Amino acid sequence: MIISTIHTLIPTNLQTVWNTVTSLNDYGWRSDLKNIEVHSSSSFTEYTNSNVPTLFTITLFKPFCRYEFDMKNENFIGHWTGVFRETANGTEIIFTETITIKKWWLRPFAKIYIKKQQRRYIADLKKQCLK
Repeated sequence: MIISTIHTLIPTNLQTVWNTVTSLNDYGWRSDLKNIEVHSSSSFTEYTNSNVPTLFTITLFKPFCRYEFDMKNENFIGHWTGVFRETANGTEIIFTETITIKKWWLRPFAKIYIKKQQRRYIADLKKQCLK
């Protein structure tokens, strides 16, 4: 099992950050995604630019505070937790991914890949929220 956490401050209000992260319709700001297909209020599939689908099932939706979901695709299964907190300087976010890699040959590269993906997501998120 791999656990990876990223923690940052975005110098804008909590509502903007929350709405950006949780929107399943406005995802054009994400440089890693081709499409999101919504199945229900608690289930959706994201398609990467290389067309790899990942199924997400929302397990907790506590507005402006906490967002969690399970995720799975051909390479991994896991859980993602997002914690949001408004501060005097903006919005503090803590995102944690816990995953289990299905294919043994991917395991040596998984932690590096996840960290890279988290940094890319945060960079895209900051860019979008600070427009």
